[in-house]
Amino acid sequence: MTQTSENVTWLTQEAYSQLKAELEYLSGPARTEISTKIAAAREEGDLRENGGYHAAKEEQGKQELRVRQLTQLLENAKVGEAPAADGVVAPGMVVTIAFDGDEDDTLAFLLASREYASADIETYSPQSPLGSGVNGKKIGEDAQYELPNGKLASVKILEATPYQA
Repeated sequence: MTQTSENVTWLTQEAYSQLKAELEYLSGPARTEISTKIAAAREEGDLRENGGYHAAKEEQGKQELRVRQLTQLLENAKVGEAPAADGVVAPGMVVTIAFDGDEDDTLAFLLASREYASADIETYSPQSPLGSGVNGKKIGEDAQYELPNGKLASVKILEATPYQA
């Protein structure tokens, strides 16, 4: 998944289908479930001191926010192919880098939108300093990016392979 500056998000068909299924669940069965929880908590009496009611309302708010996020994301999505395994860093790839020329100090991460982040691998946005620094570089090339303190850091691209979920 990749986001561009025009708010277009490029998705693989698999990612699009996964996000669409999540949206359908949240806007269908999940809404019904939370409405049932709220109604049951409301019947318990005084809403000012009803922890179950407030928790259910908070959960409902989070669900509705996610529904809005997914709706906007999918409305602006373009479905395309996964990036080619040609050794050029691009969104949708797992990138392995070495810091400051030290090939023992490495980091592997997914270059993709935060929407596609998973617990399996760290994710960096193509718009992040590191993401924009490595995007378009080839295996073996050096890349620079700006640190929060304004200094430049250098990394070497060791690997770039398409992400397999």
